[in-house]
Amino acid sequence: MGNTYVLDKDTHRNSHPVAIALFLLVMVFGIFWAVYLKFFTLIGVTLITALLATTSIQIGAQWEKAVVLRLGKFHRLAGPGIFFVIPIIETVTTWIDQRVQAIPFHAEETLTKDTVPVNVDAVMFWVVWDAEKAALEVKDYEAAVSWAAQTTLRDVIGRTMLSDMLSNREHIDQELRRIIDQKTEPWGISVQSVEIRDVVIPPSLQEAMSREAQAERESKARMILGNAENMVAGSFVEASKAYKDNPVAMQLRAMNILYEGLKEKGALVVVPSSAVQTMGLGTITGLTSTVKNTDWGQDFLGE
Repeated sequence: MGNTYVLDKDTHRNSHPVAIALFLLVMVFGIFWAVYLKFFTLIGVTLITALLATTSIQIGAQWEKAVVLRLGKFHRLAGPGIFFVIPIIETVTTWIDQRVQAIPFHAEETLTKDTVPVNVDAVMFWVVWDAEKAALEVKDYEAAVSWAAQTTLRDVIGRTMLSDMLSNREHIDQELRRIIDQKTEPWGISVQSVEIRDVVIPPSLQEAMSREAQAERESKARMILGNAENMVAGSFVEASKAYKDNPVAMQLRAMNILYEGLKEKGALVVVPSSAVQTMGLGTITGLTSTVKNTDWGQDFLGE
C-alpha cells in the first residue's frame, strides 16, 4: 500500500515528499562542496538555500486550486500539480477543493404555514466553480454554505403547508435548490441538488392524521356501496317493467326462485299460501304437483 497524505485546504505543502527530497538533495550537495573546499561557512548558506527551495515548491492534488497572494494581494490561481512560488514575497493562503461535496443540514421545531412544528432533515450537493470568488468573497465558504442552507430551509418550511410538504417533496427540493443557489452564486459556488430526507411530525399529530385518513377511507367505502345499491335498485326497476305486463314471465321467475331454493339437498322453503296464489301456482298440493311434473322436480324429489 502507498502512503496517504492528508491535504488540508489552509496549509502549505512543504511536507510533501518532493519538497523533502529537494531539501535533502541541496543539503547533501552543499555539505559535499563545503567539505571539499574546506569552506564550512558554506554549510550555513546551503541550509538557507535548502529552506528557500523547499518553501518555493508546492504541489496540489488533481481536484484542488491554490490561491497565491503576492505581498498580500491576489496574484493567481495555481495547480493542480507542481508549481513554484517566490519565497517571502508570495504565499499560498487557501486550497480550494473543486469536487462535488455533500453536507447534511436540518431544521428543528420549525412551524409550517399551518402552525405545525416539524423536524426536517435534508442533504445538499454543491461544487465550487470559481475558486477565486470562494477564496476572496467569503471568509469560510463551507460554513457560509451550511448556514445559507439552514436559513433557507426554515424559511421554506414557514411558507409551506404540512400536507404539501409531505406529498410534494420534489417541488420543495427544487425551490430550496433555487433559493440557496441564488445566495451562493456570488461566492463562486453552485448548488446541484437538495433532497429532503425525512420530515418528523409530533406523535399526537401522527395519530390524528391516521384517524383522519381512516375516516376518509370509510367515507369513500360508504359512497361506493351507496352507488352500487343505486345501480342494483335501478336494475330491479327495469326488471319490474318487463314483468309488469307479462304474467307468464313473472311465474317463470317465481318458479326459478323456488328452484334455486329447493335444489340444495336438505333445503326447506316455507312459502305462505297467499304468496303461492299470487304467483299463480295454486295451493301447496298444486305446487307439489307442479314440482313433480318437471324434470328438475323429479330429480329433487328422488323420483
